[in-house]
Amino acid sequence: MPAYRLDVRFRDGTSGIVDMSALVNSDSAGVFLSLREPAVFSAVRIELGALAWPGEIDLAPDALYASIKAKGDCVLSAEGVVQ
Repeated sequence: MPAYRLDVRFRDGTSGIVDMSALVNSDSAGVFLSLREPAVFSAVRIELGALAWPGEIDLAPDALYASIKAKGDCVLSAEGVVQ
């Protein structure tokens, strides 16, 4: 999806959008800075149940699942999941 967003679906059918735009565009993006490059962001894959990118970058699936289950999406910032 455009604008650093991912449409995800879990095994139990729970699905929603993970919006990483605030995180990736943050001045304190840290390791996620490399995801600003569209080719790197689009290299996302599932690895051991987690969203993962080259360079050992990944997201914890439990936090994504909880947010999506509760409100249908998950917005990430440099501080973590935005509630």
